[in-house]
Amino acid sequence: MAQTISMPLNRVEGDLEVKVTVHKGIVTEAQVIGTMFRGVETMLTGRGALDGLVITPRVCGICSISHLLAAAMALENMAGSSVSVNSRLVRNLALSTEKLQSDLRHLFLMFTADLAKKKYQDQALYPEAAQRYQPYRGSAVVATILATRKLPQIIAILGGQWPHSAFIVPGGVTSRPTQADLRQCGMLLGEFRRWYEQSILGCSIEEVMAIGTCDQFNDWLEKKEAHYNSELGFFLRCGRAFGLDSLGAGPDAYLTAPDRIRYQKPETAGGGFLQDGVLTPFDQQAIIEQVKHARYHERICTGHPLVAETHPVEQPADSKYSWCKAPRYAGSPAETGPLAEALIEGDSLCTDLVASQGASALTRELARLLRPARILLNMEKWLERIDTSKTFYRPTALPDDGTGVGLIQAPRGMLGHWVQLSGGYIDHYQIITPTTWNASPRDDRDVPGPIEQALLGTPVENPEDPVEVGHVVRSFDPCMVCSVHAVSKNGLSLGRLRIGT
Repeated sequence: MAQTISMPLNRVEGDLEVKVTVHKGIVTEAQVIGTMFRGVETMLTGRGALDGLVITPRVCGICSISHLLAAAMALENMAGSSVSVNSRLVRNLALSTEKLQSDLRHLFLMFTADLAKKKYQDQALYPEAAQRYQPYRGSAVVATILATRKLPQIIAILGGQWPHSAFIVPGGVTSRPTQADLRQCGMLLGEFRRWYEQSILGCSIEEVMAIGTCDQFNDWLEKKEAHYNSELGFFLRCGRAFGLDSLGAGPDAYLTAPDRIRYQKPETAGGGFLQDGVLTPFDQQAIIEQVKHARYHERICTGHPLVAETHPVEQPADSKYSWCKAPRYAGSPAETGPLAEALIEGDSLCTDLVASQGASALTRELARLLRPARILLNMEKWLERIDTSKTFYRPTALPDDGTGVGLIQAPRGMLGHWVQLSGGYIDHYQIITPTTWNASPRDDRDVPGPIEQALLGTPVENPEDPVEVGHVVRSFDPCMVCSVHAVSKNGLSLGRLRIGT
């Protein structure tokens, strides 16, 4: 007999409800439910053109640089302006700092706590998993908090404060770091790199970057004790032993935005869409928001983000179950995030992992655990390239009327801001966050969103504690505070089951 489980899911950023139907121990249907309305776009309407630079960074305290940068780029796109090399480098450094902290804190504070649950107590690796991953006290948890807490100082040095920074503006950045500032940033980055190499990798970044296939990855794991017992080595062993490599395949469609941060292949820095192994260039005109199963008025809230509005339905039908819209690219749901970045940029190891073993909760988290290696190498180069004798800002005049789009790769994936000005005031604003892509509900054709698809087929050993569901959902690193914002649930219960610590 089928059983429906409804659960509020903690250890995600914000409030998320997941409802799954389990039949004979397998998830056969899933709904990912954003439980609160986001009114930021409506709040911006009628405000001055630059107000988005102040309000949108407060959408999320974790990714405030991401929203600030996307908002500034949307206005620059409208004005047809460009920025100096220095300002581009400073922006990249700030955004990448946010990614470094987010990637590692998500993995060791949000995701791995489930690996220390009693479900796995009969596994040979369980005692060590509990020692490393126990919430608040695990060795990996404490070390990650201590190692990442200094990273925001880089943003504070470059831009004055973090979170909710305001130093990125149309035309560049308002700060002018000195050589002493850059040396201090370099010291902080060097300190973090040493910890990342010694504790996370058990080797140099360059050695890990040279791994190109699954076989080479396995050889690396067994080559040295330092590799085997590193956080990367143990997570790989633990993930395989606990079955994470067989959970959460997803839609096999991946999306990234145009990105100023270039890792391995500059020709793919314009973003892309990878579906069934076929890569096509990114085209923001192919994005459409659908709301058949979202709690918005279908007539005015459907369409491209420059025309789709954000007006909630006061008394939605039962079929409308989420405050997240359903963005689609060329009509298809798409996963975004570190794994999508790695695959579209042609990272050979992640590509071979997915080709040989398929996408999974494990490959998603490995992509996130390895991304700092690529980021750190670029940050070191960017610091060296900043020339303090040259400009960091170019005066930029905004038109009274126009439209613009700002698209970047935020820590959790593709982030887009669309803005329209009329008479110098914001007439329309729309934001699509990474989690809106990943946690979207069914679309107008009733096709499930990426997390919903990834949940289908998930085995559930104990319906009273469906840990496997948490593994799949958290592997996407949902950030519901970016996707939805506060209203009450009209007295309805969030669910009857809470999983995790």
